[in-house]
Amino acid sequence: MVTLSTVLLVATKTLTLACGVVLTTLTHRAYRRTRSRPMRVLSVGIGLLTAGAVLAGSLNQLAGVPLVLSTTVESVFTAAGFLVMTYSLYSDRLAGT
Repeated sequence: MVTLSTVLLVATKTLTLACGVVLTTLTHRAYRRTRSRPMRVLSVGIGLLTAGAVLAGSLNQLAGVPLVLSTTVESVFTAAGFLVMTYSLYSDRLAGT
């Protein structure tokens, strides 16, 4: 039997995937148009956030990994994604340009 919480989890992960793909695609296109290194790094960060959410949901729902472990995986990807996005904001300053 499918519970309401499972339906909500799948729905929110699907929405996260859709939004993440759109944002990653848009930032990657902006990078290709401008050749701005920070924009490329930003697209990687958004991709990490998206991948973590999808991977966590897939591990839990498809592979039967306990929710605590799949949430830990998601948290690692989230932290990495935010670190990369933060770096993208400061990379020009760090490079001295």
